[in-house]
Amino acid sequence: MFTLRHLSYFIAAAEQGGVTGAARSLRVSQPSISAALAELERRLGLQLFVRHHAQGLSPTPAGRQLLGQARRLLAHADELRLAALDLGGGLAGVLDLGCFITFAPIVVPGLLRGFARRFPEARLRLHEAHVQGVLEGLRKGESEIALTYDLDLGPDILFEPLLEVPLHALLPEGHRLARRSAVSLAALAAEPLVLLDLPQSREYFLSIFYALGLKPKVAYESASFDMVRGLVANGLGCAIMHSRPPNGRAIDGRRLVYRPLVEDVRPTVLGLARLGRLRPTRLADGFAAFCREHFAARPPVS
Repeated sequence: MFTLRHLSYFIAAAEQGGVTGAARSLRVSQPSISAALAELERRLGLQLFVRHHAQGLSPTPAGRQLLGQARRLLAHADELRLAALDLGGGLAGVLDLGCFITFAPIVVPGLLRGFARRFPEARLRLHEAHVQGVLEGLRKGESEIALTYDLDLGPDILFEPLLEVPLHALLPEGHRLARRSAVSLAALAAEPLVLLDLPQSREYFLSIFYALGLKPKVAYESASFDMVRGLVANGLGCAIMHSRPPNGRAIDGRRLVYRPLVEDVRPTVLGLARLGRLRPTRLADGFAAFCREHFAARPPVS
């Protein structure tokens, strides 16, 4: 049967796109990598890679499916090793963390700082993406656990709520609506709208208007959270957003104003997502416990 060494060589070759990169990252010879991959394919009875002449390797569909399982198997093996060393309850190793790209810069750096102080032998490897990309990362085994919103979660995803994040109107400083204590969606629908153009996010924001029979006037669309903020700050439209950085300025220094909505729109929930059919590693469980403590003590967005 195959060994953990076979799997580690397989993962490295898939991640590096070829034998040369895998050999460099693992500091072993290229023939050793090639022989291990061939032996693994023979023992499994599967072709795991397509060989491209002078252009490296790319995983086959079977290889992509095995890749996530191989990563999890090695993670559990490392967990067993650490338990055998009796580390006295400490956490160590690498945890692949998916995170939704809009709130990641607001939430994740402080979270990583606190986690690193508590568990200096552990490391989080980030995988930022839009909502659909975060969920696909979990399903492909690229991430074991993810910080994301409760949008379009499938039945295969387990979600643990951490924090409610209300929807706000985002306005340029000096805009007439910025003088109000709260802004209605009807008033926003009459203004040019700057829309965050990410999968799921775009349809979600539009559906909020459509549910009230409103048709917003979309002036600009961008997949960049910072671009949306910059366009609004420069008076090119208004927006609705959940993510709210503590700094009320766009990147170019212009000021922004956030106002709550008049309508009672259900808050989006920020939480931890993972595949329900997989047993979490000890490191993932420890990270989840740290997140509960972190968000309960210092809500990062409101």
